[in-house]
Amino acid sequence: MLNQTPLWKYLLVMIVIAVCTLYASPNLYGEDYAVQISASRDAAVNTAVIDRINEQLENAGIEKKAIVLEDGQILIRLFDDSSQRVARDKLSAALGEDFIVAMNLAPDTPDWLAGIGGTPMKLGLDLRGGVHFLMEVDMNSVMTKSLKDMEGDFKTSLREEKIRYRRVTIVDDEVQIQFRDQEFLDRAESFLKNRNQDITLVERGELTLIATMSEQKLSEIRDYAVKQNITIMRSRVNQLGVAEPLIQRQGADRIVVQLPGIQDTARAREILNATATLEFRMVDLEHDVRDAINGRVPPGSELINDQQGIPQLLKNKIMLEGSHIIDANSGVDEYGMPKVNISLDSAGGSKMSMGTKGNIGKPMATVFIEYKTTGERDENDKLIFIPKREVVSVATIRGQLGNRFEITGLDSPKEARDLSLLLRAGALIAPISIVEERTVGPSLGAENIELGMTAIIWGFLLVLAFMLVYYKAFGIVANIALTANLVMIVGVMSMIPGATLTLPGMAGIVLTVGMAVDANVLIFERIREELRDSRSPQQAIHHGYDSAFSTILDANITTFIAALILFAIGTGPIKGFSITLMIGIATSMFTAIVLTRAIVNGVWGGKRLEKLWI
Repeated sequence: MLNQTPLWKYLLVMIVIAVCTLYASPNLYGEDYAVQISASRDAAVNTAVIDRINEQLENAGIEKKAIVLEDGQILIRLFDDSSQRVARDKLSAALGEDFIVAMNLAPDTPDWLAGIGGTPMKLGLDLRGGVHFLMEVDMNSVMTKSLKDMEGDFKTSLREEKIRYRRVTIVDDEVQIQFRDQEFLDRAESFLKNRNQDITLVERGELTLIATMSEQKLSEIRDYAVKQNITIMRSRVNQLGVAEPLIQRQGADRIVVQLPGIQDTARAREILNATATLEFRMVDLEHDVRDAINGRVPPGSELINDQQGIPQLLKNKIMLEGSHIIDANSGVDEYGMPKVNISLDSAGGSKMSMGTKGNIGKPMATVFIEYKTTGERDENDKLIFIPKREVVSVATIRGQLGNRFEITGLDSPKEARDLSLLLRAGALIAPISIVEERTVGPSLGAENIELGMTAIIWGFLLVLAFMLVYYKAFGIVANIALTANLVMIVGVMSMIPGATLTLPGMAGIVLTVGMAVDANVLIFERIREELRDSRSPQQAIHHGYDSAFSTILDANITTFIAALILFAIGTGPIKGFSITLMIGIATSMFTAIVLTRAIVNGVWGGKRLEKLWI
């Protein structure tokens, strides 16, 4: 018999709609005004800090909704935004620089729903508000590092080829190689030209070879520095879970960072300014550290303080840099002490193997480096950065190391987690600094949400009214499908971790409302045509759905491809629009064809009908 839907299809439809409704429901609970407190590298959050917080809130007369400690952070839920601002100011003054106090919005989702992964949709900067940063990459450091790499490469390669040289030095933006006689200079010039196609070699002065990088090579270095910094910054922000970021390039050496939902720049600054890397150096055992402390630092060594402020005498030669680290995670050793497991790339593994081969039984120091801006600019109007070095561990080399090894001697599990997080996110190719910042207030976002919701509601109601008047009983079926389609879009958007709803995304939802009902219009008009051709109601329903299916599929596939291209090449608002459009196309296909067919078959299928109210 025509128009019969098997039981499994009914069950499938109900399960899909039920799951989407469940995961759309967190959006009904709203959000709490919250203050989030986390510790810097030298402090820790614990119950004692909670006691201090409670005392400060009581003294200020601020009523809190809840206060919890989880994942190394304290979250204080408050009842209104005025209490949030006052609490932020009071706690910032009371806790000092050891803690980062930031305002945020915390979902008020019930625990049972959050336990199964239920979270509200992420809102973009234009809807929720947040912080906007314009950051500048220090290209001077990029070029200095490239010249040092070229200097080290020349020394190693010439030594391996047994080409004797007097010295290799960096002067301004070039590398100078001085030789003892003309024969070695000629051999070196021939060898280096064949080995390095992107450098220019010129003889200058007596037995001196000058190496400079080509303009194409310089451009590639600058471009790579910005792109790599963007990749690493995105990874760092994602891993810390602050917000769904928008990170994109602007101009030759600047990066735009937008963090929706963050109302306070303090926490975001802490994350984005944490330009960090590692250096592994041997401890200088040949000289007395006390002499160095008194001002007699031996050539080839330098003093660097550890975390307790105790000076350590280290050799200047760097065995390995953090740029070779490909993974880092924290754990505990066999004695229950915190450690960080390091994985290196092949080049880094080779350097570490060669460096430790002849130093077994000697202490090796791990130096943690953060680049801080001075706020001043050089003659080229570029920001000036200074490195802050700190010895985080000194460990004895027990054997020849390779691609994998451990950093031990850390003070706490939190220090191990923080260090591994920064290293796992990557060492920035060059220091960066915030040159512009602004906070987009939540009031503007609330206005955009109100306008967007008004457009969606009016569009939805007008379509419902039209379908009900024009298609009568079948219009009710289309309206049920349209309502289910909206619920499914919200549910899918809430389930996808990377999906962010923006104002253009709301426009995409309005568009999919029209597209969803368009599919039903095609089906219902085909049914009307079949009825005009004197087919029976059951045959009209059957042929109407079958005939319209290919047309609906073709139209939606081409639109989906266009949305996919927008997502691939677009940025920011364009991506937000394309995401909701693609999700809306998929859900409208399901509701307009599968859901309405199931309802129509359930109401009219398998019955003797004289007339259809369509």
